[in-house]
Amino acid sequence: MLTHALASEMKLEAVTTEYRGHARDLGRQAAESDDIDMVVALGGDGTVNEVVNGLLHAGPDLDRLPGLAVVPGGSTNVFARALGLPNDPVEATGALLDALREKRERVVGLGLASGTPGTEDEGVPARWFTFNAGLGFDAGVVGRVEQQREMGKKSTHALYVRQVIRQFLGEANRRHGPITLERPGEDPIEDLVVAIVSNTSPWTYLGNRPMYTSPKASFDTGIDVLGLSRLSAAAVARYGTQLLTSSPESGPHGRHAFPLHDLDCFTLHSKAPLPLQMDGDHLGLRRSVTFTGVRRALRVIV
Repeated sequence: MLTHALASEMKLEAVTTEYRGHARDLGRQAAESDDIDMVVALGGDGTVNEVVNGLLHAGPDLDRLPGLAVVPGGSTNVFARALGLPNDPVEATGALLDALREKRERVVGLGLASGTPGTEDEGVPARWFTFNAGLGFDAGVVGRVEQQREMGKKSTHALYVRQVIRQFLGEANRRHGPITLERPGEDPIEDLVVAIVSNTSPWTYLGNRPMYTSPKASFDTGIDVLGLSRLSAAAVARYGTQLLTSSPESGPHGRHAFPLHDLDCFTLHSKAPLPLQMDGDHLGLRRSVTFTGVRRALRVIV
């Protein structure tokens, strides 16, 4: 039905992904083609991330690369909703068709994560992310959820909540976190337990409730990061309450919270390997990751 609606307005070739990384390969093929004007990603945030990494495999080029359109098809769809699209795929398709008729598009900034030069992670391939990344606690939750999904569990918000609790029980009352945040010209921030990187706001959704870790984050600025240096039961209860009641004006705050806004580049180092996630995709363990905010990286149809 959605494909038929889109095909009524454009010459469309529909391809179903068949393996992990297939959407990235298709995005790369589109980027290298001379006759593709737009790529439509129908799927969740993981599919969109793959398409973006395929499109930008050789770097941003607004004049040459196809534009990106997104039709949400996942459980959360943070990127699509951050662009202002309806969460319902049928409604989002209608909004996309309106945007095409009216020739509406927007240029957005993206985040880029790469292995830090001079460290054991130096050779790790760089990867783009559209809305968030995380080292430590939240990435551990993502990894637990992926394990449950591989065992046949359905991806639901209840599943995420259960894994948050289990991850917390494994790290509760840690007084000195392993993460150090370094940025040019500033003193390092040490002993962080978790670092959540945002390229837009909100950070994620719990059902239809938006949750804001970095309320000022935007596709039009650099990237933001929220570091937390305490995960005691009291701290988690406080930050959990702040997240559930967060708004575009206020996110988590307190003595052990370190919010930073509109950064061009910073590095997270860890004393021990920690899980890394980007756009909700678990990418394994890392000791050092450098994050860069790339303004005006991609055209999106909105």
